[in-house]
Amino acid sequence: MDGFQILYWHWLVFGMVLILLELAVPSFTIFWFGLGALVVGGLLMLAPGIGLTWQILVWMLASTAFAIFWFRVLKPRMTDRTKAGIAREAVLGETAMVIRAPEGERRGELRFAVPVLGSDSWPFICIDEVSVGDRVMVQDVSGNTMMVKKVTTQGKGEG
Repeated sequence: MDGFQILYWHWLVFGMVLILLELAVPSFTIFWFGLGALVVGGLLMLAPGIGLTWQILVWMLASTAFAIFWFRVLKPRMTDRTKAGIAREAVLGETAMVIRAPEGERRGELRFAVPVLGSDSWPFICIDEVSVGDRVMVQDVSGNTMMVKKVTTQGKGEG
């Protein structure tokens, strides 16, 4: 015998260990090296005569390609943009109740009956004088702040 030879299942086990290690290290980078090892294990199943140098080279290239794909393509698409790039059309015309009236420079706070864009309470600015319990309607959105106007009710039976 020439010595120890790395077989396909060694790479598969190594890849699974790296992927499972990601549970303990929350960086989400070790995962891609585990996938690279699984690629090498699959390649060795198809072509068992590949030398160790080529195996390591394929592992490095596959791991790097997976990591670049994650950081450049997938991760930017997965960021939560609900508050930064608010969809104005989703909230325009919605009514809410004032739960904290604005005072001086401090913005008021309103609450929707049903959460809007992931939250049921939002800061607001209103030109009209409002107090706690008043109904307001969203006219515009500026950043994470609702621009509202006071809703005048015809009768107290509405709600």
